[in-house]
Amino acid sequence: MTPMPGYTMPDALPEGEAKVQAVRGMFDAIAPRYDLVNRIMTFRMDVRWRRRTVRTLGLPARATVVDLACGTGDLCRELVAQQLWPIGVDLSFGMLAAARTDAPLVHGDALRLPLPDGCVDGVTCGFALRNFESLPPFFAELARVVCPGGRIALLEVAEPPNRLLRFGHGLYFGKVVPMVGGLLSDPAAYRYLPRSVAYLPESDVMLGQLADAGFVTVDRQLLSVGIAQLITATRRAEPHTS
Repeated sequence: MTPMPGYTMPDALPEGEAKVQAVRGMFDAIAPRYDLVNRIMTFRMDVRWRRRTVRTLGLPARATVVDLACGTGDLCRELVAQQLWPIGVDLSFGMLAAARTDAPLVHGDALRLPLPDGCVDGVTCGFALRNFESLPPFFAELARVVCPGGRIALLEVAEPPNRLLRFGHGLYFGKVVPMVGGLLSDPAAYRYLPRSVAYLPESDVMLGQLADAGFVTVDRQLLSVGIAQLITATRRAEPHTS
């Protein structure tokens, strides 16, 4: 597969603006077969994880939910299936062009959303935390756009706590995934994706960052023996003023 113009994924994990540009180009390149590779790599477990992500929001029907890094629209479709109103946002034009959803789609940066303060009831995000430039400003942006009492559900990869499972998962994620992704899509992208787990902070640090940003009832659930994680939280109610 021919990479998009300007797309280079360096051997060392990029930081700052270089990371933003590399990630955007990477997702532009893999968009056409992104869903296919996901289904194969996860044995379709990602479908179940997304369904649980939306259900865990616990929002009433017709609530407005922004799906950040929406990709081809998997979570948007699940939000509709559960009677919610999604808006998809992604930095990659390639992903938006390949999207299979009737939800309104916006080209935008999750760290600088083109949305007013407190305008949505919830936010979902699937497998993108490690691809953002920095997590604290991302969490601050979530706190800005979600209304008091609103909910967020962030789905991401994880490493199993069990040592034997962690070893097996490391072999699969580090060896098999790049091989399968390279055969079906872009080799450089699927060499990067397993390594990008290194961007994720320790779970207690990440949950603390969410609390500092203005969220309460912050929770982390491990899925499928710990190969994925679901982080949920509620936007803290604004203090009453007299």
